[in-house]
Amino acid sequence: MNICDYACGTADHTVNRRLFLGGGAAGLAGFAGMTTPAAARELKSVQKRMLVIFLSGGVSQLETWDPKPNTDTGGPFRAIPTSVPGIHMSELLPEAAKRMHLLTLVRGINTKEDEHGRGATIMLTGRRTEPGLVYPHVGAVAAKLLTDKDAELPGHIQITPRGGGGFNKEDAAFLGPKFASVTLGDGKPPADLLRPATLTTDAEREAFRRKLNDRFAKSRRSAQTEAYTESYEQAAKVVARADAFDASREDPKAADRYGRHDFGRHMLLARRLLEQGVTFVKVSHTNYDTHHENFDFHIEQLGEFDRPFAMLLDDLKERGMLESTLVVVMSEFGRTPRINDRYGRDHWSKAWSVAMAGCGLKAGAAVGKTNANGTAVTDREVNGGHLFHTYFRALGMDPTKNFYPAGRPVPIADPKAAAIHEILA
Repeated sequence: MNICDYACGTADHTVNRRLFLGGGAAGLAGFAGMTTPAAARELKSVQKRMLVIFLSGGVSQLETWDPKPNTDTGGPFRAIPTSVPGIHMSELLPEAAKRMHLLTLVRGINTKEDEHGRGATIMLTGRRTEPGLVYPHVGAVAAKLLTDKDAELPGHIQITPRGGGGFNKEDAAFLGPKFASVTLGDGKPPADLLRPATLTTDAEREAFRRKLNDRFAKSRRSAQTEAYTESYEQAAKVVARADAFDASREDPKAADRYGRHDFGRHMLLARRLLEQGVTFVKVSHTNYDTHHENFDFHIEQLGEFDRPFAMLLDDLKERGMLESTLVVVMSEFGRTPRINDRYGRDHWSKAWSVAMAGCGLKAGAAVGKTNANGTAVTDREVNGGHLFHTYFRALGMDPTKNFYPAGRPVPIADPKAAAIHEILA
């Protein structure tokens, strides 16, 4: 996939495996495919997980979940029927339309923020930016609340389309580096993941390292030393489970189904990581900031998105995991109903949509409504705070409870909002 520049000119542009593997290579081999009903039921019963698919730049709600054909804002694409009578979506999503009975649509979002960075903050933290306090991203919160303390893999992983990668302590905020994300640039394993063949390790050397660390920390404990220790421990776990990041171990037929392009590879890797016990995975798909040639861009980008998304839903359903995995497709905002003079759509946060599926939700439902040409919400308006509450209610958590950074109570989700109860199972 070729990465195109955004049209926008802005600069801001667990589970305990031993529980059901029984240990040993035979257990690992059986787990890698998650083909047995017993293994799927065991995973479903012991851990809930979350997958966020972030369509970066701002996907158009009119070309996806809330089409308005034959209007002054609707654009050239048809609205097609879905597997749920009465619910239509854009013809650019034919595979998703066939799986509407698995999906839940929220069509009445108004986040009141048309700037990329602040819009992303609202969607990923459920709150607007506040002076003096940085809130943790949804992935860090999910990792904190849902990851087993003995988990062998990080609870918070993000897969990005570009290079880079590594450990990002910023998105965990006051929850600390233990719940920060590990980024896989282009879906590639973390750098230096595999130990060189000439380098050995043993329990005595590791015990000696821990002893020195503990001695140092007793007299010089600080946020920096804590962060280092957490980072090292997490890195050691990742190295020990390097196989989890190797999507080449998947059946080649699965790679064909998902697609041999970048996003297909990344979605297949996400499925693998969820199966391996990772609590939260975020996959980013880019180039939705369509200030010009909106329709051509969406034909290309959604053509790449639609089938891997559908395949992932099918696989989660087939493996018995969809009931315990919350899937959310989001952006930082939507696109303007008005089509500009470059055949593009600009930033629009006043009336847009997200799609969800899986854990704790009423499948085949749509809540919220926009007017005839999509310029305003006319029924059940919600914002990022409502969505954040909904995610954790669906996952079986109480988002009205508090975290206590430095002894100060901070609610998990915005206390001025509440869950969208109509779509909770």
